[in-house]
Amino acid sequence: MSPYHDPVLLKPSVDALVTNPDGIYADATLGGGGHSREILSRLSPKGRLIAFDRDSDALANAIEDKRFSLIHNNFRFIHNYTLLNFPEGLDGILADLGVSSHQFDTAERGFSFRYDAPLDMRMNVQGDKTAADIVGSYTQNELEKILKVYGEVDNAHKVAGLITAARQQKAILTTGDLRNAIAAALPSFAEHKFLARVFQALRIEVNQEMRSLEKFLEGAAASLKKGGRLVVITYHSLEDRMVKNFFRTGNTEGELRKDVFGRICAPLKPLGSKPALPSEEEIALNTRARSAKMRVAEKL
Repeated sequence: MSPYHDPVLLKPSVDALVTNPDGIYADATLGGGGHSREILSRLSPKGRLIAFDRDSDALANAIEDKRFSLIHNNFRFIHNYTLLNFPEGLDGILADLGVSSHQFDTAERGFSFRYDAPLDMRMNVQGDKTAADIVGSYTQNELEKILKVYGEVDNAHKVAGLITAARQQKAILTTGDLRNAIAAALPSFAEHKFLARVFQALRIEVNQEMRSLEKFLEGAAASLKKGGRLVVITYHSLEDRMVKNFFRTGNTEGELRKDVFGRICAPLKPLGSKPALPSEEEIALNTRARSAKMRVAEKL
């Protein structure tokens, strides 16, 4: 059986995060709890760790430690929780974005085209909208837009057209239905890569991942103490671009905005000009680490 999730960039991320063993930290994406356990191993008895996860499956990974608290909610609400419970602010926040190995490997969650399963893709199974709802109700133009923007899918217009044509004949309810619907657009030389982009686009739309990330970055910056660290691990170019822009300019569009004194309105200072990448050894042990990038910033 596969582990729930192999934590990516485990030691480098926690090395960058924990600067005060007595501090208060947040793991914004608990998942399998690998990063949380490593963070706790660096904290003193006075330290505290709060973790967030919207996937109810992750609740089983709660850690029995009096210094640890788990919040079953979207990480976009981190500032609300911090204001209520730690108004003095946090010493560091870690977010390992993307989908866990458990979510990919649990067929009925519908995240992977490796299985013929319900076309779901909800990270929070209590959410209203599934991937089947999207492919069944969005217009061709709406489908084309999310495929192009969120999946950077080549020939998004054709794929959207195939989906809307196929659903006129039969409802697209499973991952297999979707794969059959767009079969004519699949390139013979890179079929899996193409399907991964299509599924990524739908998953991002189902879970409103880009909007959640934007709200999280704003909330995380507001939640940190002066000198506190924000560490973010991303897995595709859309996420990494947003994080890079926010670290540099204070907004996800990357627009340089200045106050009346001519100072850039950015609450964080990037530590390093380039992201950290997994080692070849880590990628060999965990192929899902191959696209990971880690960026670190400090609260001004």
